[in-house]
Amino acid sequence: MSANAISPAGPSMWQSLIRNEIAVAFAAVLGALIVGLLLIVMIGVPLSDAIGAFLDGAVGSGYAIAASINRAAVFAAVGLGFIFANQANLTNVGGEGQIAMGGIAAAAVALKTPVADLPVGLAFMVPMLAAVIAGAVWGGICGVLKVKVGTNEVISSLLLTFIGIWLLYWSVQSTDLLRQPMTNTATLPETLEIPDATKLPALLDVAGPLNIGLVFVVFLAVIIQLALHQGVLGLRLRAAGLNELASRRAGIPYDRYVVLAMAVAGGFGGFAGAIMLQGDQYVLKDGFTSGYGFDGLVVGLLARGSSIGVVLGALFFGFLRSGGINMEMTAQVPSAVVVIIQGLVIIAIAASGYWLSRNEGKR
Repeated sequence: MSANAISPAGPSMWQSLIRNEIAVAFAAVLGALIVGLLLIVMIGVPLSDAIGAFLDGAVGSGYAIAASINRAAVFAAVGLGFIFANQANLTNVGGEGQIAMGGIAAAAVALKTPVADLPVGLAFMVPMLAAVIAGAVWGGICGVLKVKVGTNEVISSLLLTFIGIWLLYWSVQSTDLLRQPMTNTATLPETLEIPDATKLPALLDVAGPLNIGLVFVVFLAVIIQLALHQGVLGLRLRAAGLNELASRRAGIPYDRYVVLAMAVAGGFGGFAGAIMLQGDQYVLKDGFTSGYGFDGLVVGLLARGSSIGVVLGALFFGFLRSGGINMEMTAQVPSAVVVIIQGLVIIAIAASGYWLSRNEGKR
């Protein structure tokens, strides 16, 4: 009797919790956007112009939608790496540097080797694999430093980001490395365009640059979700992150899993760099990373360990960034205001998650 009485209440409680979480997050984002619109009004930009420019940049055309989704794929790749490392209680903040290293590796392989002559498929897969390996090495260094000398991974991944960005700058400034041949003083400090065969194939025949990077990201999101929440790997990573001594006594090689977690996170960052280079930009130049690593970090933070949350959050920020860029260019909304709006959205989502966690704990 009691079991029958309780069983219907269980799903109802969880459904209520899910509804509450969605409603609170939606309300938080809506409130942040309203505050952002008030800021736009205060600086004297007509609200209709700003909103029109935002919608036009985010969803106004097939090209705009494709560009927004491509940005989202990059954010999602970095975010997936973040939640993988976070499963072991590690925080990877080095996505920006890992993107840079991935871009360098992919450009070097695409431009300096005969990879373009490989059969269809391998021509773009090999540079992408090189980018993943470069990112994994960059992230793995943080894991090695943590287990060998006790360096906090937040510090090491952040400092390696600056090194990675400066290595990228060096690569595109030196003709001995990746800079295109200098024909005159106006030659830009960037690489030549990568061969067509090494570019990511188009996903759909649309009026925009939508590429198969999205397919890779969705597939990897499913794999990460299963690995972290349904498999032994996720359980061992969680055990290593919760208690080093207990995990060692249980036969879990703590050092190996720490290095693995950071290397995988870095590999996702390198993969993001490959998507950017091979799927959208096609040349490596100063400023290549565009702050995407930090946006991906935010996506990972707000996803609360969920791959689905990463993908949804990445889509939101992808469209938000595209709309914000167009709002700056066509409606003359200062870039600082666009950044403030993004920051308000981030704070609102984080605060809503904290509020829900507190209320859930009180029940």
